[in-house]
Order: sequence, then structure tokens, then C-alpha cells
Amino acid sequence: MSRAVIYEAFGGPEVLELQEVPEPHAGPGEVRVHVTAAGLNPMDWGIAARPESAARFGITVPSGFGSDLAGVIDEVGDGVTGFAVGDRVYGGALGRAVADFVVVRPPVDALWHTPEGISDEVASTLPVAGLTAAAALAAIGPRPGDTVLIGGAAGGVGVFAVQLARLAGATVIGTASPGTFEFLRQVGAEPVAYGAGLADRVRALAPGGVTAATDLFGTETAEAALALGVAPERISTVAAGPNPPGGVRATGAIDAATDALEQITDAILAGELTVPIAAAFPVEKIRDAVTLQAGRHVHGKVVVTL
Repeated sequence: MSRAVIYEAFGGPEVLELQEVPEPHAGPGEVRVHVTAAGLNPMDWGIAARPESAARFGITVPSGFGSDLAGVIDEVGDGVTGFAVGDRVYGGALGRAVADFVVVRPPVDALWHTPEGISDEVASTLPVAGLTAAAALAAIGPRPGDTVLIGGAAGGVGVFAVQLARLAGATVIGTASPGTFEFLRQVGAEPVAYGAGLADRVRALAPGGVTAATDLFGTETAEAALALGVAPERISTVAAGPNPPGGVRATGAIDAATDALEQITDAILAGELTVPIAAAFPVEKIRDAVTLQAGRHVHGKVVVTL
């Protein structure tokens, strides 16, 4: 037997249970990952809490939990190439990542080798957040001389987006709650409070104007950017649905370049990008981890260890 986080009804963190389940094994074309860390994302608890969100991803209850993982391959099925027992890997397994063992089928399921010098905890934070940030920025093309407004800058995706925009040579203004302002300055953004009057506050911070924007949470930042005169084709959203306001660009992790994570891991290894891990919880504390994540006041990423 092995362990997995399971929920049998939709709801808040209280529905999550660490259960004993039959140990899975790799079949033909599959590998088994002995999971050591799982990075949490807002989408994880959103799927567990809302049946309509789960339905969009084809998930029904009972279900496993989580999407991002890192660990070591300990079984390889017939026909698999490019992976071997003992390889450190990270990747995605939607609705089943928080478990002792996860069977994946590359390349249908995303799986990458973990570079030496990057811990499993850090690797487990990369797939959803890193790819989403990369796609959000690729849609607007930040470059030297730009001033980029990033909505939700202190969150798990935001910390990647801020640093990637800075690496592209842009000046960054990030929306956040006042309690995260010092944290945002540490990762390279000039903070500004979200909420009513956002456009006026940004105008005061950037009298020369904002040239591009990405909204990582809803539409408030996108609407403020439009009000500030930013061209719609230089504004992106990742959580506003397929038809965001004013003709701005909707995007997401699926649109990221094939080498996006390689660029991110190269930047981490070069010391040009840091991954702030706000908290790490043992899997037995999964409810506490998700409660913290769902509060939306986390400075960086939340990781579950197994």
C-alpha cells in the first residue's frame, strides 16, 4: 500500500484526506515517480472546491489532488525512452500529484529531468507557475525600456513573471496587498496596492506611462492598463476566461514555448531568478497547506513534502 491525498466530495480543505491506496506500477510506455515534493497552485484547491472547475478538466470525485510534482523515477515500463530508474524528474499529473507514487506516460504527461543544483522542492513549483508566467509574458513581449504592470505579482505565478520581465530588461510595477510590498521589492518590482483607484496609483508611480501589462488574477489590472492607454495587444490575462475585456490577450500555461522551463531553470542555476518558497508542509498537514494557499496572501509558493 501507499499514500495519496484523496477527496470524495467537493469542498474546502476539510474534504482532503491522506488515505492508504493500492501501490500503482508502471505499465508499457509509463514511468513511476516516487514523489518527494508537490508544489501547490490556486487551481488545485479551485478544482477541489468547485464542481464546475473540476468538470472543465474532466475530474470527478473521488479524486486525487494536486498537479505539480518532483521526485525520482523508480519504475520504467517497456517502450519508454529518455528516462531511466534513478532519474530525478519533475512534471505534471493533474488531479493526482500529492501521492507517494505517481505513474505518468511521457510525453503525453509532461515530465522533465531535474537539473543538478535544483532541489526537488524548487522543481515541484515550476510546471504550472513557470509555464503560466512564461506564456503571460510571451504574449506581451517585454523588452528594455518597457514599464510592465503585473497584477497579482506576489503570488506563485507572479514571482516568476516579475523576475522574467526584469530579466527581459523591463521595469516592473506589481499589484499586491500592502503586507507584501517589501517582498515584492526584493524580487524586483515596485509595489502598488490593488483595488479601486488602481489606475491613478499606477499613473503616479509611472508618470512616463505603462507600456505593457499582464493580469494574473481576474481583470482589474487589465482594465487599469486599458484605462492608462496600454494597447490591448500588449495586455495579457491568464484567469479571465477566453474573452477578456477590451480585446486583450487570453493565454495560459499550454501556450508557453517548449523551452520555457529550460530557460527558467537556467536562470535559477545562474542566480538570476529565485523561487521563494513561502512554506513547506509534510503531507500529513495537507489541509493546513491548502488553507494557507487558498488565503491568497502567500509570498511565493507552498510545497507539500512526502
